[in-house]
Amino acid sequence: GHVVQTIPFVSSFLNMANAAAASVRESTDSDVDAIQAIYAYHVEHGQGTFELEPPSVEEMGRRRQAVLDDGLPYLVAEIEGVVVGYCYAGKYRPRPAYCHTLENSIYISHEHHRRGVGANLLDALLERVEKTTSARQLIAVVGGSDNVGSIGLHRSRGFADVGVLRSVGWKFGKWHDCVMLQKSIGPGDSVGPGETLAGASD
Repeated sequence: GHVVQTIPFVSSFLNMANAAAASVRESTDSDVDAIQAIYAYHVEHGQGTFELEPPSVEEMGRRRQAVLDDGLPYLVAEIEGVVVGYCYAGKYRPRPAYCHTLENSIYISHEHHRRGVGANLLDALLERVEKTTSARQLIAVVGGSDNVGSIGLHRSRGFADVGVLRSVGWKFGKWHDCVMLQKSIGPGDSVGPGETLAGASD
């Protein structure tokens, strides 16, 4: 019984040690090849994305540039100079009333899962979203109700479960859910855009 109880502690300690080795920075054009390779693996082997064919390097570069052109963060994590994950915040929907709501995406190299990389990326992304954007709500759309790693990561950072879209994706010969999570940023919906909790303009 004692061994089973100590495994989570040991696992957490190892995760923290590995997480310390992963540094997060702004992405650059030279990262796009690594970003495409990470995403391609998830397209071909995972349910976190509902794409069925991996986009080209050129297409991934175009998507990254679109995020940056909107003034939004696009980050990578690296260990010993190797990109092992990336994340970004993009527009939740294009219609203008959604302009204070963003959606985040995180993808980790399959060789670096459960090593704290996702936590490092999400923490950095949350900081940048609050400091550098006008967002008041951040949405996570997680592919698969059994995607416990991503769901657990978002919950641990204050995201609340707000719904499940049942069986909306068909991939690998089976139906998959979308799990929706949401986190308030800054004052959230307690005041209008451009206002602070004290009632003064931002």
